[in-house]
Amino acid sequence: MIRHPLPPLRVEAMLDDLWLDMDALCRAAGVDAGWVRARTAEGLLPAPLLGARDEDRFDATLLRRVRRMARLERDFDAVPELAALVADMEAEIERLRRRLEALAGLGWDPER
Repeated sequence: MIRHPLPPLRVEAMLDDLWLDMDALCRAAGVDAGWVRARTAEGLLPAPLLGARDEDRFDATLLRRVRRMARLERDFDAVPELAALVADMEAEIERLRRRLEALAGLGWDPER
C-alpha cells in the first residue's frame, strides 16, 4: 500500500484561532505586562479585546507582533517606535510574499 504524505500542517493557521490572556502572552513573547501596557498606551500595539469576564484577550497576530518588537528592541537596541515600524514592514513583506505565492499557484508568472 502506498501512503501519500499529508500536506504539512501550518502552525500559523492553528495559531490564528488561539486567544491568550495577558499572562500567557507575556510568557510566550518573553516580555512583562508593563512592557505590553506601555506599548499599548503609546499606540504601538492595538488595545486588547475583552473576554467574557472582561479580561484582556490577545490573538496570535498580536503575539507575532509583540515577539518581533521585543526581539528588535533587545537585539538591535531599537527604540519602541522603530521596532513597531520594522514589525509593520516585516508583516507587510510576509503578506505580499503570500500573495505572490497565491498568484504563482494560479499560473501568474512575474517574469512575463
